[in-house]
Amino acid sequence: MTGPLRIVFAGTPQFSVPALDALHAAGHHLLAAYTQPDRPAGRGRVLAASPVKRRALSLGVALEQPVTIGTPLATERLAAYRADLMVVVAYGLILPPSILDRPRLGCLNIHASLLPRWRGAAPIQRAILAGDTHTGITIMKMDAGLDTGPTLLRRELVIGEQESGGQLHDRLAVLGAEAIVAAIDEWTAGRIAPVPQASEGVTYAAKIRKQEAVIDWSQSACEIARRVRAFNPWPVAETRWQGEQLRIWAAAELAAAAPGAAAGQVIEARHGRIVVATGAGVLRLEMLQLPGRKPMPAAEFLKAVALEGARLGPADG
Repeated sequence: MTGPLRIVFAGTPQFSVPALDALHAAGHHLLAAYTQPDRPAGRGRVLAASPVKRRALSLGVALEQPVTIGTPLATERLAAYRADLMVVVAYGLILPPSILDRPRLGCLNIHASLLPRWRGAAPIQRAILAGDTHTGITIMKMDAGLDTGPTLLRRELVIGEQESGGQLHDRLAVLGAEAIVAAIDEWTAGRIAPVPQASEGVTYAAKIRKQEAVIDWSQSACEIARRVRAFNPWPVAETRWQGEQLRIWAAAELAAAAPGAAAGQVIEARHGRIVVATGAGVLRLEMLQLPGRKPMPAAEFLKAVALEGARLGPADG
């Protein structure tokens, strides 16, 4: 590194925290942390600080929590910091050109995909849903487009066959923290330069909607297993059983068939195994949850619930 930079950080969820820690540990001057305003959370809807706010306070970093960031006042406040660089990771607000151009070196973004694949809001879940075998982190110099800016550095990793969205999220957060420090070092030393993204292979990772978590048992076991993995820990894949929500936290495709069984039919529910027919193949349910209860392994679930012969889904009975 040629020397510590004056950095403004912008991020909100837990995914952003490792990067904030890494920049602090690398000796950069963290002038301020921009994060979303406190939001109501939990059953009591009590205002809660974001993970970035909590970490910034513990590090003694100044806080900025504007409701919007494109106003003249917000631009003036950022300009007053005289930052060399702004580092953005899952901030949650779109930065207008007036903000992007304010720091001396512009704004760098940590994006959880290998751009241009999975531009947009939910690259981790979309990669799992699509059956991607690899993903990674891209450090991008931001422009006015949606994740369209030139890239400085890419770090790739393999997606585990049974890896959940939460597990992949945590690994990518750590990888992103390592990558942003390395990218700043290499870029400011003149050893790397921004490279325009390829025009081929562009895909978009739309924001996850809760409705997507409802299992369609006519899909294949492979597709449903990906959905279960992608939506753990949020919004969690679900189906219906006896008119109640039944959440599926973990499941695995089995190399077996279910001749004559309707999609959503429970074809085995004993000896700790719950196996359900799908549109193609069968799925073993490994971790389940009924309303008001904690998630339970299949063996524990079957001690309290009889599922043999049940039909899961909207027409469950």
